[in-house]
Amino acid sequence: MRRHTILLACLLLFPLQLLADRKPVLGQIQLPHNYYYREMYLPQLTTGPSALTFSPDGKELVYSMGGSLWRQTIGSNEAQELTHAAGYDYQPDWSHDGRHIIFIRYQNDALELWQLDLQTRKEVGLTSHGDVNVEPRYSPDGRQVAFVSTADTGHFNLYVADVADDHLTNSRRLLPEHTSNIYRYYYASTDHAINPSWTPDGQRLVFVSNREVAYGTGDIRSVSINVPEDVKKVFSEETAWRAQPQVAPDGRRVLFSSYHGRQWQQLWLTTMDGAAPFPLTFGEFDRTQARFSPDGSHIGYISNEEGNTSLWVQEIVGGARTRIDPTQRHYIQKVGRLQLNVRDENGKTVPARVSVLAADGRAYAPDNAWMHADDGFDRSLQAFENHYFHCPGECALTVPIGDAQLQLSRGLDYAITEQHVRIRSDGNTITTASLKPLRLPAQYGHFASADLHVHMNYGGHYYNTPQNLIEQGRAEHLDAIYNLIVNKEERIPDIAQFGPRPLRKDKTLLMEGQEFHSSYWGHLGLLDLADHFLTPDFSSYRESALSSPYPHNGVVASLAHAQHGLVGYAHPFDGPVNPDKDVELSDGLPADVAQGQVDYYELVGFSDHRSTADVWYRLLNLGFRLPAGAGTDAMANYASLRGPVGVNRVFIAMTGETTPEKLHSGLKQGRTFVSNGPLLGLDVDRKHPGDEITLAKSTTLPYHASLRSIVPIDHFELIFNGRVLASHRLEGARTRADVSGNVEIPASGWLVLRAWNDQANPKLQDIYPYASTSPIYVTVGKQAPHSTEDAAYFVRWLDRLIDGATARSDYNSPQEKQDTLQYLNAARRVFQTQTEKNVHKGTSVVWPRRVVVPLYLRG
Repeated sequence: MRRHTILLACLLLFPLQLLADRKPVLGQIQLPHNYYYREMYLPQLTTGPSALTFSPDGKELVYSMGGSLWRQTIGSNEAQELTHAAGYDYQPDWSHDGRHIIFIRYQNDALELWQLDLQTRKEVGLTSHGDVNVEPRYSPDGRQVAFVSTADTGHFNLYVADVADDHLTNSRRLLPEHTSNIYRYYYASTDHAINPSWTPDGQRLVFVSNREVAYGTGDIRSVSINVPEDVKKVFSEETAWRAQPQVAPDGRRVLFSSYHGRQWQQLWLTTMDGAAPFPLTFGEFDRTQARFSPDGSHIGYISNEEGNTSLWVQEIVGGARTRIDPTQRHYIQKVGRLQLNVRDENGKTVPARVSVLAADGRAYAPDNAWMHADDGFDRSLQAFENHYFHCPGECALTVPIGDAQLQLSRGLDYAITEQHVRIRSDGNTITTASLKPLRLPAQYGHFASADLHVHMNYGGHYYNTPQNLIEQGRAEHLDAIYNLIVNKEERIPDIAQFGPRPLRKDKTLLMEGQEFHSSYWGHLGLLDLADHFLTPDFSSYRESALSSPYPHNGVVASLAHAQHGLVGYAHPFDGPVNPDKDVELSDGLPADVAQGQVDYYELVGFSDHRSTADVWYRLLNLGFRLPAGAGTDAMANYASLRGPVGVNRVFIAMTGETTPEKLHSGLKQGRTFVSNGPLLGLDVDRKHPGDEITLAKSTTLPYHASLRSIVPIDHFELIFNGRVLASHRLEGARTRADVSGNVEIPASGWLVLRAWNDQANPKLQDIYPYASTSPIYVTVGKQAPHSTEDAAYFVRWLDRLIDGATARSDYNSPQEKQDTLQYLNAARRVFQTQTEKNVHKGTSVVWPRRVVVPLYLRG
C-alpha cells in the first residue's frame, strides 16, 4: 500500500506535456488515493454480477454483468441482455411502477445517468456534463432520483433531482460542502456523502458521511429531503466505501455491510434509531451491494465466496439461498465463441495475460475469469483503459461477431504478441498464439524473477487465495511472489495466511511477508520473518490510540532483523525530495540507512522511479551499499488495480532451483536488476551487480551491456556515481541492444546500468518504462566513496526529521520521545561527519554496519 497519489508524482517530476499521454481513470475526481475509491466504490467491469435491483413484485432481478444490464427471473437460469452500448453499464435501480430502470454508463471518460424504458427499450441519457455520477435511486413515488455526483467540486456529494418525461430537472446538492477539522490520512479534508437510500415514506435519505471522522468512509446518517439541515446520526463505526445502508420496507430496520471485528464484509442489521447491530450473515469472504426485496422477506447481494463475483437471493428468516446463475444468456448482438490456445517457443501450453477487444469496442473475458483494468490510459489512443484476464493456457469466451483484437503477454521475458481474429457465428473460432522469448546473453548469468510487494486481498471485488495468487504469478511468468500482509485501517484481510512456510506450484513460489504501515516514517517491506507477524502493524495513526510516532522504523527494522528478516523501503518517493522546500518531510529512510537497518530499496515500484533513484544515488555516493529491489504493490483481488502482479519485479541472480534461501541471499547481496519492462545485463571486467572491483589506482575497465525489452526504449545508459558515463542510442525497434566499451574509473564509487523512457507506453501498465541494475561497487586504493554535497543534503533532511519529531506531542511517554530523538541524532552525526571535505582521503574503506536499536517497552 502506498502513501501518496500517483497524480502528485506526475505533476512534480515532469513537465505536464510529457505525461499528458497517460492520465488516471476518471481524473475529474479530485480526491487522494484514487486506487482505493476507484476499486471499493466505483463500479468496475467484472464477468460476474456487480449490482442488482428487485422488480416491484419481487419475482425478477435486473443486474449489471460484463458491462451490460441483464434481466432474470428468480429460480430461472435464463438471462436476457437489456443494454449493450459502446460503453459499460452498471448500478441499475428499478422504478416502483415497474416501467423504468435508471443506471449509470461509463463512456467518454465519465459516468453518466441513463434511463431505460422496459416497454419500448428506449435508452435516454439523463446527464451529460462529463462528471462522475453513481448510485442512482428512485424515490418511492418515482418523482425524484437521489444520486452521488462530483459535479462542480470533483468530490462525492449527495444530489437529488426531479425526474419526468425522460429528463432530470431541479438537480440540487442536498448537503453543503464541508471541510472537517479532524486530521485525515487516507481521505480528503473535504467531507463526502455517499451510499444514498430512501426511507419508504420518501421523506429522508439514509447515507454515509465522514464529517469529522478520521478513518473509514464515515457514519451512517439520515437527512430530510425537505429540510436538509435536519441530519441525524444513525450509527457509527468504521466503514470502507461499501457500507451501502438500505432501509427495509418497514421503515425501521437498516441493512448494511460491515467488517467490524472481522476481516471481511458481511451483512448486518441496525435500526433507524441506531440499535445495537447484529450480523445477518457470516463467512470469510465479502457480501456487499445488498438490497431488500419489496416485501422485506428476502435480500439480494453480491458475494465473492467463490473468488469471482456471484449473485444470491436469501431468505431473511431461515437463510435459504438461491443463486442467480445465468447459464443460458440471450444476447442483443450476434455472438460467437473464441477458443484461445497459448503456446511457448517449444509448443508447450502456458498461462498468459490476455486482452480481448471485440468489434463493438468492449473488452471480453471467459465467464469465470477475473477481469482486471489498468488505472490509467492515453485518451488519444484508446477510448477506455486496458482490460485483461489471466488465461491458464487454453480458454474460451463469448464475443460479438466481427474483428477482435488480442494482446498477450507473459512477464518481461516474452515479447508482447498481438493478433487479429475474425469471430464467426457458426461454431468456434479457434486461434493459437505462440509467444516468443526474450533472452539475455548467457554471460550475465541466470535470474529468478520476484515481485517483492503484493497484497493478495485488500478489500477488492474478488476473493483471492494462495493457490489463485500463484496462478496469477504463473501467468505473469514470475518465479516468486511475496504476499505482504498488511492492515487496511482496522482490519488485516490476509492475517490468517501468515506463516514462514512457502507454497510452490511448478516453478513459482509464494511466500508470506509483511508491510509495516507508518503514516509518518514511510512504509516498510518485511521479508522472510521466521517466527511471527509484527503487531500492531502500524504506527503514527493520528486521531487514534496508536497516534504516537513510536515505534519509528528503526525499531520495526530491528524487530524484523531479530527474526532474520529482510527490511526494505516500499514505494519511496512520488517526486523529487527537497529538504529545504518540501512542506512536509518525515520519511525516515536516511536515518535507517545510516544505521544499517535497510536491506533493500524498492527502486521500481508504486512511486516515481527517477525521483526514487535520485535519493538512492545520493546514498550510494556516501558509501552505503543498498541493493535495488522492486515490487508492484498490486492489490491482487482488485478489478481496477495498479498491476497486475509482477508489473514491477526484481531479477535475482542464482543457479539451480529457485529457493527462499537463494532469493534471500541474492537480494541481500544486491545481485539484482529491477524492471517494469526492459531486461538488463551488465558485466564490468567480468564482475556483475553486487560484486566489488578493487583497484590499486584509477584505471580503465572493459564493460559489456545488453538490453531486451517488451517495449521500445529511449535511453540506455551506464551510470557512475550518479552521472551518465555512457549513453547508447538504440536503433530500429529499440527493443534490443548488445554493446561494449571501456569505462574510466577515476575514484571509488559505483556503477549501474539503467534504461528508461520519457513517456508512458500503452502496452506497459506503469507511468513510464524503467529498469536498473544494482550497483557494481568500485574501490580505488583505500578511498571510500565521498560526496560532501550529498552528505549535507541528508543532514538537512535529518534536521527536518528531528524538528518534526521534537514538535510531536502525542508520544505515549517521555521515554519514547527520547529514544526517537536519540536515534535520529545518531543518524545525523553519520552524515555530518561526511560533510567534512576529504575526510576519507587516505583512509581505509569502512562500510556502514547495522546498529542494534534499543527497544523501549512499556511495562
